[in-house]
Amino acid sequence: MTRAVRIHELGGPEVLRIEDIDIGDPAAGEVRIRVEAVGLNRAEAMYRAGRYPVTPQLPSLIGYEGVGVIEALGDGVEGFEIGQRVCVLPMIQQGQYGIWAEAAIVPARILLPAPPGLTPAEAASIWMQYMTAFALIEVADIGIGDGVIVRAASSSVGIAAIQLANWAGAISIACTRKHDKTEALLAQGAAHVIATEEEDLVARVMEITGGKGARTAFDPVGGPYVETLASALAPRGILFIYGGLSGQETPYPHWQCAFKGLSMRGWVASEIWNHPHRYKAAQEKILAGLAGGHLRPVIAREFRGLDQLAEANRFLESNQQVGKVVVTI
Repeated sequence: MTRAVRIHELGGPEVLRIEDIDIGDPAAGEVRIRVEAVGLNRAEAMYRAGRYPVTPQLPSLIGYEGVGVIEALGDGVEGFEIGQRVCVLPMIQQGQYGIWAEAAIVPARILLPAPPGLTPAEAASIWMQYMTAFALIEVADIGIGDGVIVRAASSSVGIAAIQLANWAGAISIACTRKHDKTEALLAQGAAHVIATEEEDLVARVMEITGGKGARTAFDPVGGPYVETLASALAPRGILFIYGGLSGQETPYPHWQCAFKGLSMRGWVASEIWNHPHRYKAAQEKILAGLAGGHLRPVIAREFRGLDQLAEANRFLESNQQVGKVVVTI
């Protein structure tokens, strides 16, 4: 038996329930890991609350990003060994498996060897954020002097986007609602910070870019504000929408797109990892960035113990964090 978190109803962090369950042995193509740390994502919070595109089949396991040590291998698993530390990537549909637990069964295909030199908390804070933000490199092809607007910049993906933009020689423009996170975002490498509820985003971006506008905007919030983001983009710019945190309908900014030839593009990290050649190329770049110090996982707060998962979820949803929220098991 192992202690694991399951949900029996939809709702807030209080619905997370720790139970003793028998996870058994790994089937063919699976491994069993001793979980060391898990990284929290907004997608898991939305899944738990019933606001995710996939409706949970209750009761449901939960959690799909983290790091652990392999305890057992199922038939046919190659390239891994017992005792090896591995990262668990969120390459599965939520609820199929769940790693908010002391031990878990996961498919071998969603594992990567943990990069050397990282703590468990750091190793649990790599792949979702950098694979998501990698759209800036792979699709937008940002380069020297390009303005990159990063909305919800204090999130783990937002900080990953700032780091990738800086590494590419672009101008990172971090967006946060109020000025209280300005110093923290500047400390994380943002070239500029705009408080969107207190400043004119378009005027500031035009000032920063010498009137050209930004090459791209990277937005997990959606909603009516996309009209403003589109107005701040340069001709032939790209507006990425990779989430729907606003809970509002997201309009298509027709006239901005029409007059400037903009592209408005949906994005999720699975667009990379569902294509082997793209997945491998992104892995290599991200590992090179980590090894060279260009990329560095930032931990907003580390909670300790499975029983702290509900509190960690509350902190994640409080929007106080700058970086990744992690629970070490």
